[in-house]
Amino acid sequence: MESPPSGDERARRRSGCGSCCGIGGDGDPFDIPAKRAPVEKLKKWREAALVLNASRRFRYTLDLRKEEKKEEVLRKVRARAQVTRAAFLFREAGSIHLQPKETLVPRADGALGFGIQEAQLTALTRDHNYSALRQYGGISGVASLLKTDTEKGISGDDSDLKASRNAFGSNRYPRKKGRSFLAFVWDACKDLSLIILMVAVAVSLALGIATEGIKEGWYDGASIAFFVLLIVFVTAFSDYKQSLQFQILHEEKQNIHLEVVRGGRRIEVSIYDLVVGDVVPLKMGDQVPADGILISGHSFSTDESSMTRESKIVRKDHNSPFLMSGCKVADGYGTMLVTAVGINTEWGLLMASISEDSGEETPLQVLSNGVTTYIGTVGIAVALAVLVALLARYFTGHTYNPDGSVQYAKGKIGLGQTVHGVITILTVVVSIVVLAVPEGLPLAVMLTLAFSLRKIMRDKALLTRLPALETMGSVTTICSDKTGILTLNQMTVVEAYFGGKKMTAPDNAQILSANVTSLIVEGIAQNTSGSIFEPEQGGEEPEVTGSPTEKAILSWGLKLGMKFNETRSKSFVLHVFPFNSEKKRGGVAMQLKGGPEVHIHWKGAPEIILDSCTSWLDADGSIHSMTPEKVAAFKKFIEDMAAASLRCVAFAYRPYGMDDVPNEDLRNDWKLPEDNLIMLGIVGLKDPCRPGARDSVRQCTAAGIKVRMVTGDNVQTARAIALECGILTEPNVSEPVIIEGKTFRALSDLEREEAADKILVMGRSSPNDKLLLVKALMKRGHVVAVTGDGTNDAPALHEADIGLSMGIAGTQVAKESSDIIILDDNFASVVRVVRWGRSVYANIQKFINFQLTVNIAALIINVVMAARSGDMPLNAVQLLWVNLIIDTLGAIALASEPPTDHLMQRPPVGRREPLIRNTMWRNLIIMAFFQVLVLLITLDFGGKIFSQLRNDNNSAHADKVKKTFIFNTFVLCQVFNAFNSRKLDEWNIFKGIAKSHFFVGIIVITVILQVLIVEFLGNFASTVKLSWQLWLFSIGLAFCSRLAIGTRGKAYSCS
Repeated sequence: MESPPSGDERARRRSGCGSCCGIGGDGDPFDIPAKRAPVEKLKKWREAALVLNASRRFRYTLDLRKEEKKEEVLRKVRARAQVTRAAFLFREAGSIHLQPKETLVPRADGALGFGIQEAQLTALTRDHNYSALRQYGGISGVASLLKTDTEKGISGDDSDLKASRNAFGSNRYPRKKGRSFLAFVWDACKDLSLIILMVAVAVSLALGIATEGIKEGWYDGASIAFFVLLIVFVTAFSDYKQSLQFQILHEEKQNIHLEVVRGGRRIEVSIYDLVVGDVVPLKMGDQVPADGILISGHSFSTDESSMTRESKIVRKDHNSPFLMSGCKVADGYGTMLVTAVGINTEWGLLMASISEDSGEETPLQVLSNGVTTYIGTVGIAVALAVLVALLARYFTGHTYNPDGSVQYAKGKIGLGQTVHGVITILTVVVSIVVLAVPEGLPLAVMLTLAFSLRKIMRDKALLTRLPALETMGSVTTICSDKTGILTLNQMTVVEAYFGGKKMTAPDNAQILSANVTSLIVEGIAQNTSGSIFEPEQGGEEPEVTGSPTEKAILSWGLKLGMKFNETRSKSFVLHVFPFNSEKKRGGVAMQLKGGPEVHIHWKGAPEIILDSCTSWLDADGSIHSMTPEKVAAFKKFIEDMAAASLRCVAFAYRPYGMDDVPNEDLRNDWKLPEDNLIMLGIVGLKDPCRPGARDSVRQCTAAGIKVRMVTGDNVQTARAIALECGILTEPNVSEPVIIEGKTFRALSDLEREEAADKILVMGRSSPNDKLLLVKALMKRGHVVAVTGDGTNDAPALHEADIGLSMGIAGTQVAKESSDIIILDDNFASVVRVVRWGRSVYANIQKFINFQLTVNIAALIINVVMAARSGDMPLNAVQLLWVNLIIDTLGAIALASEPPTDHLMQRPPVGRREPLIRNTMWRNLIIMAFFQVLVLLITLDFGGKIFSQLRNDNNSAHADKVKKTFIFNTFVLCQVFNAFNSRKLDEWNIFKGIAKSHFFVGIIVITVILQVLIVEFLGNFASTVKLSWQLWLFSIGLAFCSRLAIGTRGKAYSCS
């Protein structure tokens, strides 16, 4: 196994280490970045590419014209949203100085059993009509008209859902239908070379029938037409299947899952199943799934830039309650009532206008276009040289028929025969162009990507950007979160420190006084973004929802005897400071009912909460000063829990006077007091390490990928988990191997870069620390993948070469900023995506090796024979069949190869490493020259040998046998060439063949069709039947092509 590349080696790879055909160097038009490629670069490579069929070649690339149109549509829809918002603000501003005048709103008319019509409801939210909302009776009045409850939502029965959809529509918008199979057939017909061939076919048919009669004269033209149509339909079918894969991917990306409240309980549904009347809980990072009205919220604000293009954060409250679909929750949490869905929302109108996915080219796809351009240019030049040579030989009388007669003699043959001879030459030359220009190479990239996408989704990953899969093959380091990806994210409270001492059991509330327990459960019930559904019928267990941390704390509260709804009903919330991953704490101010007493509860990172405490609460409810000795005792308990890999959460509170609380209008800007707190206690939450995490980290290490843990947890907790997962092998490592976020943050830029390479664990890190680490690693030449689930992780996900968001715990903002969504939040799935990324690169190399071998062999043979005798060994039909094997069948066979464990025993693929490595050049040149040598020897001596073998004195028939044998051997060589290309760096080319179902199927189909062409379609392909001895001889020569290469060195070494 090769050691991981050094920083200098990575930098060299990134800047280019040599390239194929002059591709990949600085200034090369076919070298584009994997992320955020400028439009100028995209235009440049399109202009430089040699293209025979633009509609097919550019189908899976970004349509720059369509992008401009899409931007125009976006501007119009956003302008409408801005006008609506401006009008609303204008009305609000006017109401401050003028006596508000009630706007006459049409009376709410019933519709299909509801108290309001679809048009009235849509206009209410679209126009942000606050006056209409008041006339309908406010949020509770609208809820009543919609037969829903602001607390419990709709019942969720099928009849309720159906009634709502019938009255107000479903949360879907019209999508443009996918292209039909016939559309792909039409695209395939636009290939310039095939068009020329069809014209030649028409002329050949006319001349053949005119000169040889209807019985014999149609064979040549019809056989070429048949193979042209075969190429068209096979190509169209392959492209159609690819399009279906990308369509499924696009649908999956749009299918957001969210929580709704139905029948009083929170359940998860698809965004497409949302209906008017649903009550939707929202938190920071969520996408607003439909138009609606805010029921209640705390510090709730939205980012409406997706609709208005303004980056301003808009605060939402009872004065500004209207929410627009497609916007993101920027801060806080709350609940909304859905009032408009689907096409009745601005977002629905926008998405209906731009619903067609316009594609995005990948660096490997563009690079393959460069290879196609350079090889195709050479191929066309050779074809033109062959055309000139053949025409010169033809018109000078040096081209002969099989019986030895001259094909052209001036003044002795008619015009029709002369044209027929020229057309025959032209069809052969155009067929050489079809074979020589590797049009299938860029499409093979898309084929392997399409195949991989389907398989990757089964491996619990979803690509949001196509180029990300290629980049994963080049990743040199993964900056991973701890919670949920390396651990199970199944937290439980296993230790508790309350009343100034460790509790014998975390739920043993008997050692605490009633007053202390009451304060604890009060803080748990009110200072949470989670929820508990308490069944009305006895005997059923309460249902706890929320983040894993919230669920663990709420479940612990239930064990302490907390009655969730009853506890919350004893006070009402004045203001909330939502938990923030930057500040690592969250707080709530509440007023107790029946008096002016206010409690402010805080919970969060114990070191931070402890620093804010000036006293602590004893088990009997007495308050004591926080002495240095007590601080040390708390810290010792925190360290002990951290060493046991527990996540620590501290609870504190302080009493507050209602007179000191700002008025309601000013409360949104109130900063909750966080000084002079009274420490209640600390809990330790156990989140077990994932069973396969250690093995996955080991696989990454073997593959030359360094895994680094970046977590917001205590450094000691991070150290314990890192040891358990195998990221750390020594427990006593120190800085900078294990470092705290604030220490890393304080370093200079140069010091950060030097430290970044050595860091394996970063504890107590903020999202900005993660971003700084990503930037430092990228400057050191690393290809960086980073995981994230929170809204604040978005900058790091966006900046990294690959952003990996979590499908279960991740917010919608994080998912939209990422390149790949890990659907099961499992680090093992990340490793599987790395395997697929490397497989894409390896499969394209296999196809290139396969294709170029045939290109080189075919071009050399045709050039040599054109110069020597003008007798072409392969006719147009045979060349088209070989092209079909290469461009389509070969692409399907090799592009669908599954990844192997062997891929994870190599170093990462260099970003700018050439597609064609030195050993690949050696292999394909040896293979090509072996084929050329065999065919040329057969051309020189085959006729005599075959006539002697058959005791056949008919030289014309012997010549046909010879040419059939050459054609058959050439095709079978390509069959073994496919096996050789399948294992570029291994001697055993049949290893794992049983798992390669597509490959085996394509090879079997190819061989069967070859037998049919040789044995039964002689009139069409100009072949004759071969004896079983000649079949064995063909197979033997083809197999020798494998032996010609010999024991090969690794194709993945740069030597």
